[in-house]
Amino acid sequence: MNSRNNPAPRRWFALRTSAVALTILLTGCAYRDLKPQSHLQPPGDVDETLTRSGITLSPAAWPTQTWWTRFNDKQLDSLVNEALAQTPTLRAAAARVRQAGALEAIEGAALLPRLDATASTTRERFSANGTTPAPVKGTWQNVDQATLNVGYELDFWGKNRAAVEAAVGRRHALEVDSRAAALMVSAAVVQTYIDLNDTYAQLDVAQALLDQQVQIEQLTQQRFGAELDTQIDIKQSQASLPASRATIAALKEMIELNQNKLASLLGQGPDRGRSITRPQLRAGNSVVLPSQIAAELVGHRPDVVAQRWRVEACGHEIDVAKARFYPNVNLTAFVGLQSLAFDTFNDHSSRILGFSPAISLPIFEGGRLRGNLDAQDAAYDLAVENYNQTVVDALRDIADQLSSLRWLKERLAQQREAVDTAQAASDLVDLRYRAGLATYLQVLATQNATLVQKRQLVTLESRALSLQANLSRALGGGYRPEFPATVPALSTVVDHS
Repeated sequence: MNSRNNPAPRRWFALRTSAVALTILLTGCAYRDLKPQSHLQPPGDVDETLTRSGITLSPAAWPTQTWWTRFNDKQLDSLVNEALAQTPTLRAAAARVRQAGALEAIEGAALLPRLDATASTTRERFSANGTTPAPVKGTWQNVDQATLNVGYELDFWGKNRAAVEAAVGRRHALEVDSRAAALMVSAAVVQTYIDLNDTYAQLDVAQALLDQQVQIEQLTQQRFGAELDTQIDIKQSQASLPASRATIAALKEMIELNQNKLASLLGQGPDRGRSITRPQLRAGNSVVLPSQIAAELVGHRPDVVAQRWRVEACGHEIDVAKARFYPNVNLTAFVGLQSLAFDTFNDHSSRILGFSPAISLPIFEGGRLRGNLDAQDAAYDLAVENYNQTVVDALRDIADQLSSLRWLKERLAQQREAVDTAQAASDLVDLRYRAGLATYLQVLATQNATLVQKRQLVTLESRALSLQANLSRALGGGYRPEFPATVPALSTVVDHS
């Protein structure tokens, strides 16, 4: 009977098509109750903090990529560049980026057809009672075969494409992480260099005090020779010298420790640190801030951008998990030669050819697919909350620097006045002592008071340098994203939920 006149095959095809469509529809409904629960939060307002800081605002005041050059120290510039080129931390970050690129290539291979060739020769005895006909049955034969195999998965539901996008997001996150690591390395070098500068300044104060104490001790010896002072005054003048020399020794130790730390940050041994000379930092007092911190911060802080890419990657992983509920459609084919005798292997009649479309549909998998989707939803929520917390921490970091800069101005003004007052009192007591109108205890007391105030001033001046460096770091250190993280996968997540 002609199949064109028989409606049975058409009804059977329509029935099978409807069954497949119904199965796919029911499969899609199997995860409708699973969805992420977290949402990206916009950055908080910092307008009041910016206004109260008293710092000049400018739309273009984001740090440059070489933000450390504002300290006008050629040695510092060289050290930072050396650290960025040689430190193992950054080389490890680069290796992680290369690894992510390789994994991205692996995922991308699923979008392309697979082509491979096989060749084999098998010595085989065929069953006399099997399906092999005479005269081969019951005999030993050599089976020679060579095939060219082609396979391709039809990505109807976007599973493989989503996996590639997820891999791209992870690679971008690691690339931005490497920029964040570079920022941390450069900030650590600058801060250690500032600490080294502070230690040298403290050493200057301690050395000046020791020189003054030596002069006073010599003067006391002269006054004792003139019978103006007693042996007690000599002992008192000599007693302060060991303590001052011990302080100087401690500061010299700290200088070497800072040099060792710098050498380590450069990825070098301690001997490299001995070649680092005294810093010559000359940073200006003017600080300018960008006027749109909250709106633009997400694109200037590498740690924030990296977290955003991780959110995008997790969104695509959700798409992959959803696509696993639908059928897989694979096409395979092969063409080649097969022969029981090698001398007929190349004959036209030895050709073999095959084509095999295959569909696999999950029906009962014990909740594995739902569990996987639920886990990906939780991973997305975790990435979103990590992003939100990173933004909050970034804004707090900036606010901390602004608050410290604001109050440091007043502290510096008051501390300079305290140093001037203490120095004037010390000079006055020193003159009175030389004239025989004051005791050495009074001289020692005023010297110690002056030393304390000068040390505090040096510490505050070093703090001013640190705050300028920390503000540049908090503002992203001149980072500019090469590719924006727009998180397109979020729309997919919202639509499916």
